[in-house]
Parts: sequence; C-alpha cells; structure tokens
Amino acid sequence: MRVPEWTEDELVLVGALVVKNGWRELRTEDRAVQELSDLLRSLPIHGPEALALPSFRSPGSVSRKSADFMTNHESYAGKATRCGKLTRLMIDAFTHREAEMLQAAQAIEEGIGSGELQRLPPQPDELDDSGHTAIEGRLLVRRALVRERDPKLRMLKIKQVQRSQRSLSCEVCGFDFARVYGSLGQDYIEVHHITPLHASGSRETRLDDLACLCANCHRMCHRSLPGESWRTPDALRKLMQKSAANTP
Repeated sequence: MRVPEWTEDELVLVGALVVKNGWRELRTEDRAVQELSDLLRSLPIHGPEALALPSFRSPGSVSRKSADFMTNHESYAGKATRCGKLTRLMIDAFTHREAEMLQAAQAIEEGIGSGELQRLPPQPDELDDSGHTAIEGRLLVRRALVRERDPKLRMLKIKQVQRSQRSLSCEVCGFDFARVYGSLGQDYIEVHHITPLHASGSRETRLDDLACLCANCHRMCHRSLPGESWRTPDALRKLMQKSAANTP
C-alpha cells in the first residue's frame, strides 16, 4: 500500500506550523514536528493499513511537507519543490486568510484533543460536487453537518422562529415551503450554522448561531470552491444581489 495523499485537515495543521515558524520549514528533529506527526497519526481519516506504514506521516514526511509550504510561497526566492494542487491551494489560503486558517487549525487540534472529531461518523455531504472537501478541512465540515442534522436543535430553532411570529421562510431568498407546497411543506425548513465551525469552536451551539434556509441556499452556503468554503447567509444574499444586478 502506498502512503495516502495529504488531506485538507492534515495540510491545515502543517500550514499552521509553518506560518507560526515564519514561513520556514521545520527539521525532522524539531519537537513541534514530532508532536504534529503524532497528532496526524491520530486523525480519524486513514485506516489501520496506513498507520502500519513506517513512513506514514512520520517526522520526516512532516518536515518535507513544511518545505513544500516554504518553497512554494510567493516570498521564497529559490527553487520550489514539487507539490500537489491541494497544497498550493492551502498555501494561498494561509497567505490571504492567515487568521482564519490558524483558527481552523486550532479547531481541529481542539476537536482531536477532546475526542469529539474521532466520534463523528462520515456524512454524505462532506464532499462537494467535484469530490473535494472544503479547504478548512473535512473534519470541521463533518462536525458542522452533524450538528445541523441534530433533530432536537432543528426543532428548537423552528419553534423559536414561529414564536417570533415570523414566516418560516428562507432567510436568504425568502422561499416559503408551506406557501409553495401547502400542507406538505408546513413547518419545514433546513437549518444552517451562520458562523463556520472553525471560527465558533467547539462550544455548545446556541439558537442564535443558526439560520433557517431553503435547500438551495443551504447547499450554496456549504459549497466549496478552490481556496474557499463556507459562506454565511448574509454573504450568499449579497452574491445573489450582485448576480441579479449583472443579469440582463
């Protein structure tokens, strides 16, 4: 068996280490590299076959990946090492969204440390249409989807909206399931986290952290593009307004 390709979660953690080191590679004997190697081997991503490989996420492999980040960064004057598209996307993400990506790394570390991320089952919508997960990491997307599908949380959010005497309609486009589908659509709406889970951290979800969305807007909030993922309902609304303004 070949050593598996690096995943988003693993690259987020390596990228954070390189950024904190001033965009310089870290050597194999560095304590931070050895600790990260142990952490990567504990991620609930790869099976026992990968863990049995001596070189799988070894300190040496972590050091080499840190060199990819350094030599492919725009500030590096020497020759770049060869790396994959996903690594280059991650370098770009850390270059232009450093604070956000460092938060994502911290959220992954905290989720692994608490054991939460190891307990989450894979979700069918973890992958986008192209088969790649969000740039902030597969495990954070998984955690968000699991929370949004909590039936108790969804019911409490719907009741909160209904008690406020507001229409149970999409907060982005205004779609009302009951108005369109009659009794079939009564009391139906999907629920979405307003703040990305890497930013909100592992704290308990509050009802004000959630938004009611139609299925289309919910999907568009989650859909990832190269180098970006997860947009808030407000950001999606602005995208729709901009698109409408540019459409003849």
